[in-house]
Amino acid sequence: MKRKAPKVLERHVRLKLQTLLKVKGWFVYYNLQTMGSYVGLSDLTIVKDGVVVWLEIKKPGGKQSPKQIIFQKNIEAAGGNYFVADDWAPLEKYLACL
Repeated sequence: MKRKAPKVLERHVRLKLQTLLKVKGWFVYYNLQTMGSYVGLSDLTIVKDGVVVWLEIKKPGGKQSPKQIIFQKNIEAAGGNYFVADDWAPLEKYLACL
């Protein structure tokens, strides 16, 4: 009998990326969503060498909510950096361009 591959949750992706970012020297903090939080706020905010990135984490195949898309547009309109990541390789490539 073949075993099913474990389901990848957003939490697993976030923990992996948090660890790799910290190893690479980024200051990382998790934006806990609670009552009173900015609607659509990204999951993580990361900072290194004066560069700030708002980072939305998704499980593979995950999509942003409409409120997250509005938050992204607001950040980018203000000149900020925003990225949606579901794995390390695309995030690493994005950060190398900043």
